[in-house]
Amino acid sequence: MSVIEMRGIKREYRMESKPSKIKKNTAQEAVIVRALRGVDFFAEEGEFISVMGPSGSGKSTLMNILGCLDKPSGGTYSLDGIETSSSNSDTFAYIRNIKIGFVFQSFNLLARTTALENVELPLFYRRDKTMDNAKRKERAINALKEVGLDERMDHFPSQLSGGQQQRVAIARAMVNDPAFILADEPTGNLDTGMTLEIMGLFQQLNKRGKTIVMVTHEPELAAYTKRVITLRDGLLVSDKTVDDRRNAQEDLAQWNKNHSLLAGET
Repeated sequence: MSVIEMRGIKREYRMESKPSKIKKNTAQEAVIVRALRGVDFFAEEGEFISVMGPSGSGKSTLMNILGCLDKPSGGTYSLDGIETSSSNSDTFAYIRNIKIGFVFQSFNLLARTTALENVELPLFYRRDKTMDNAKRKERAINALKEVGLDERMDHFPSQLSGGQQQRVAIARAMVNDPAFILADEPTGNLDTGMTLEIMGLFQQLNKRGKTIVMVTHEPELAAYTKRVITLRDGLLVSDKTVDDRRNAQEDLAQWNKNHSLLAGET
């Protein structure tokens, strides 16, 4: 089943150039910036895809459209059977809350709110009158259990490591059982050990059937996914299966072993 179906996606921005100081009567001319030039992208249920490309390639624009944070100038985007291209702002808000689980580089947790309360937050916007406080709490606890943080649910973000904070963010992304998880540079603020920990978690979630799209500029991280698409100059120029996929848990175990040896030598 296709979770994401993008056909001929274009995104153009109209920018007004400044009038010439030499030619005083010259009117402002519009400059058209073509961020995406007709992208076809499809993702099936259970895929783990990384989106790569240099600065200015259009990957941030594609991420915004995937996340229903922006609308394309042309083409169609169907998300889990919902055509989003002509949706209004209320439908967009519903899709973002129910169909997409966002994971950001900077975690975006509420500082004065416990891990459990942070995970519960999306459920308050669900528009589901049958979900009372007890059901919300149960779903949030289950999400934290899924990322291995059920024993830290009463901790505040300041009491958690960076990797643990990102685990809370991933639990929050999953609590509404979205069609897919959209991760934007999810390990950008983490050290090597925590990065491997989070990539291992993503691989576990994907193994359980979660669909994940991850934006990254690091080939080392893309090697943990199943498929890599590459953008350049607003075009999708490459779509390849990862043949020699790395195992993040094995790499983390080796990394810990190496650091233990180094610690023993000093």
